Amino acid sequence: MQTVPEKEIMGHIADLFKGFADPTRVHILSLLLVNQELCVTDIAEAVEISQSGVSHQLRILKQMHLIKFRRDGKNLWYSLADDHVRTILQMGLEHAMCD
Repeated sequence: MQTVPEKEIMGHIADLFKGFADPTRVHILSLLLVNQELCVTDIAEAVEISQSGVSHQLRILKQMHLIKFRRDGKNLWYSLADDHVRTILQMGLEHAMCD
């Protein structure tokens, strides 16, 4: 039998889903799902917003532990944080397509 999570855990879960609450962030996450890894320039071109706008959204996604990055010289390459994020995103996409 499952139990209801403690309030602190429920707060973390609510914060997690806030990361998916913006269409631009979902677009970025979807790009990373398909492409595995992208730099800011590639993301900005794909979502058709400025690099500073993309950087702002990436900062939010990093704070929510939905993405990670690696440095290669002066470039930062972004990818999904882990398989949990990948699964949540895939399930959300499947659910949205069923409506």
